[in-house]
Amino acid sequence: MSSQTPSHKPRVAVVFGGRSSEHAISVLTAGAVLRAIDRDKYDVLPIGITSDGRWALTADDPERMAIADRRLPSVAELAESAEGGVVLPVDPTNREVVYTEPGTVPKALGEVDVVFPVLHGPYGEDGTLQGLLELSGVPYVGSGVLASAVGQDKDYMKRVFTSFGLPVGPYEVIRPREWEQDPAAARKKIVDFAAEHGWPLFVKPARAGSSIGITKVDDLAGLDEAVEEARRHDPKILVEALLRGREIECGVLEFADGPRASVPAEIPPVSAHDFYDFEAKYIDSADGIVPAPLSAEETAKVQELAVAAFEAASCEGLVRADFFLQDNGEFVINEINTLPGFTPISMYPRMWQESGVSYPELIDRLLQAALQRSTGLR
Repeated sequence: MSSQTPSHKPRVAVVFGGRSSEHAISVLTAGAVLRAIDRDKYDVLPIGITSDGRWALTADDPERMAIADRRLPSVAELAESAEGGVVLPVDPTNREVVYTEPGTVPKALGEVDVVFPVLHGPYGEDGTLQGLLELSGVPYVGSGVLASAVGQDKDYMKRVFTSFGLPVGPYEVIRPREWEQDPAAARKKIVDFAAEHGWPLFVKPARAGSSIGITKVDDLAGLDEAVEEARRHDPKILVEALLRGREIECGVLEFADGPRASVPAEIPPVSAHDFYDFEAKYIDSADGIVPAPLSAEETAKVQELAVAAFEAASCEGLVRADFFLQDNGEFVINEINTLPGFTPISMYPRMWQESGVSYPELIDRLLQAALQRSTGLR
């Protein structure tokens, strides 16, 4: 921790963008977070990571981090230079962030007290950035390396949940070598799964989010195309059976006495879309129902399961847990998100708003928890 005087305001580096297919969603999230941070309480340093991995100094301009005419924003458009780069030293004794540009003297940007990573998907939400910050000794918002990796990989996430006795739906995994070396055997594996659980199936990347790369497959004719679409985002894919029921989400936030669950929300069917896909979430702004119209018993059950999932994966800070409430009245965990979206229409902040925690208070609580948490083994 850098030395602080009573008048020192903690310096927050908001890191966003990244190399994953969720780059634009991360920029949207960053804009919302930058609007919400109390500037009387924190100094802010926005750092964007371009799609090719360059760490760029960006303008502190949330208005440019929004969807305009159905066009998604990018870090490249926000970067102050097309070549300059931000360097975070991998040295726990030095928090000095440096900006370099070809042909110029490196410029010190000052020390960082805490990082708010709002990257989604691989190379940010999956434990990679968290590992860098652990090496640097810089506190950060959210889960550590293990929980972030488990939360990103839907295969291992489901394995962890199953080992803790939590309910998950039927699924099959196709690993890269299976499809590349013997696609006929991999295809048969999926067809056998469909024979047991029925069509349609959902084919999705194992380590992506925001419903990117997911295809609903109604029969064998569309299978190969769906697999290739998922593999464009991740060579490991997941095949899931259709679960009939209602989509329910629940937020988890870590308090001093442990994690607590928010009121749940319901994602209603979207008539213009086959399922709650990327367009429905971010372009057409599908509205969730908060709080979800559940019985007291159903609400208590989904809150209990959300906290149990948080604990099972060793999460920290925050999680959004997604469920299906099946027609038989049983809940099934679909997935958790260790860094859920904070866009204006995102469900996580909306659920906590309804639970009595405002958006600015939510951001402040996450930053304060990160500042009080040490890096390293804990």
